[in-house]
Parts: sequence; C-alpha cells; structure tokens
Amino acid sequence: MNLPFLGHRHKKNGDAPPPSDPEAVAALLSECELLRSQAARAGVRLDDTPASLEALDQLVPRWRDDAETLPWLGNDAGLYLGTVVVRTVPGAAWHIRPDGEPVVRLASGREVEVAGAGQDWAASGVPELSQLYAEIAET
Repeated sequence: MNLPFLGHRHKKNGDAPPPSDPEAVAALLSECELLRSQAARAGVRLDDTPASLEALDQLVPRWRDDAETLPWLGNDAGLYLGTVVVRTVPGAAWHIRPDGEPVVRLASGREVEVAGAGQDWAASGVPELSQLYAEIAET
C-alpha cells in the first residue's frame, strides 16, 4: 500500500521525509473503516487492544467470497494490527518507507510489514492477527 501523500518519494538520498505530525499519521492509519464496519456488523468492538485482535480472529470470513473487498479488508487488517502494536508496545511507531509503504518500527529497529500480514490473514486466516501481535510484542 503506497501512501504518497505522507511524504515525497523522490529525494536525492532515497529517503522520504519524516511525517510532520506522527500523531496525525497514526490517526489516519488507524481509521480502518472497512474492517471496523465489518467487525461492528458482527458485534465485535475494535478498541485498539490485543483482545480485539483475538475477536477478529474469531470472525467468520465472509469477505473471502468478495474479490473486491478482500484486498481492502486485508490492508485494513494490517493497519489495525499496526495500530494495536503502536498503541500498546513500548517504543513502537509508524514509519513510512520511501516507497510510501507504512510499516511499524519497533524499539529494536526491526520493521514489521503489517499490510502484507493483514493481506495474508484476510485471504487465509493464517497467521492469526493475535498470534502476530504476540510475536511482535515479544521482541
């Protein structure tokens, strides 16, 4: 997922400039409107906690029958996973790569490609979002 409005991609050194307001970027990335609406219809409240990831893992994946919805929902699931990590794992923060891809950077410097993980979860349910969170939170 490329978010070019978060920074210029063509800098001389190849690095995108840091977002001017990290809190605004985090708020934008946490919207996940499609995922939140799907979860609400299923009675799941997404409150940006690890427990809500467990609840998402329990949803019946009706979106897998809709080829148009699947990639959008996968992106939202990845961004939601990232949102939970950023809000609950000390030192975790959003980082926008030069290509516009949002990733979560942990205090250790490790970057987690949450959008790809969300795509995998939406398409197959594996790995579970709660399991990914547990692995990320351990490091």
